[in-house]
Amino acid sequence: MAWQQLHLQCEKANVDLAEALLLEAGALSIALDDAGDQPLFEPLPGESPLWDDVILTGLFDATTDGGSRQAVEQLSHEIAAQVQATRIWLSAVDDKDWEREWMSNYHPIECANNLWIVPNWITPPKPDATNIIMDPGLAFGTGYHATTRLCLDWLTEQDLTDKVVVDYGCGSGILGIAALLLGARHVYAVDIDPQAVLATNQNAVRNHVGDRLQAFLPEEFTDYCSQNDVLPVEVIVANILAKPLIGLAPYFATLIAPKGRIVLAGLIESQTEQVTAAYQPYFALDPKHAFTAQEDQHWQRLSGTFTG
Repeated sequence: MAWQQLHLQCEKANVDLAEALLLEAGALSIALDDAGDQPLFEPLPGESPLWDDVILTGLFDATTDGGSRQAVEQLSHEIAAQVQATRIWLSAVDDKDWEREWMSNYHPIECANNLWIVPNWITPPKPDATNIIMDPGLAFGTGYHATTRLCLDWLTEQDLTDKVVVDYGCGSGILGIAALLLGARHVYAVDIDPQAVLATNQNAVRNHVGDRLQAFLPEEFTDYCSQNDVLPVEVIVANILAKPLIGLAPYFATLIAPKGRIVLAGLIESQTEQVTAAYQPYFALDPKHAFTAQEDQHWQRLSGTFTG
């Protein structure tokens, strides 16, 4: 056993102090978890909400003097007193090949109409299928999430031949890459996270569509559109969250061509009415494309296809 974990439970107000004390004592990493069952709703920009009651887990190297069980146990009592911890306990973690352990969690996924998502270290089970080769390490979008799957299934049902697509909130680039493999002419991928832009470009090259996909931060995409003959586009796919989707409605209306289609995803059931209301001044909802999928007892919803 090469690692010791110190777990302590305290109130939200004491989390910063507990983190500082754990790091000062030599913790290699710290994880925060909900000590109860308190939901956290979508944060505003710049917010990092925490649960009222938090479990902190500090990881220590058990091969060092400071990381031995005896040393960590003594440390636990010292920190617990300072942060008014209501519960403390220790656990040991076996040393493993963590890279291989992480990779073992990913397997090829079969989507609709012979579309597959295949981790880049696995041979495609059906070489003749439409295979998206993905590195799931840098950004959201592995195909395991319900809303990603619903968007992929929708894309397989469309005639994307020679169409220009915007993948807004591209994450790993999975939806834009799928659109290109399904016949789209060009994809503009946009995300607020520079790591997502990097991951999208890398995955596009991996799938041999790098010459037909461009990835941007939002400001970069706006500047590019103002200087190049890009708009309007025929399809927009946005698998993000309700609040940004609502705010983006007027902007998306400036991007889409007449009779173009926009697909929104990443919502829970209770948010669909508000999002639909935001888009109705600009788009007409196609009721044939409203799907739901249940995952871990939370309803994820592909809110619908809107036409410009």
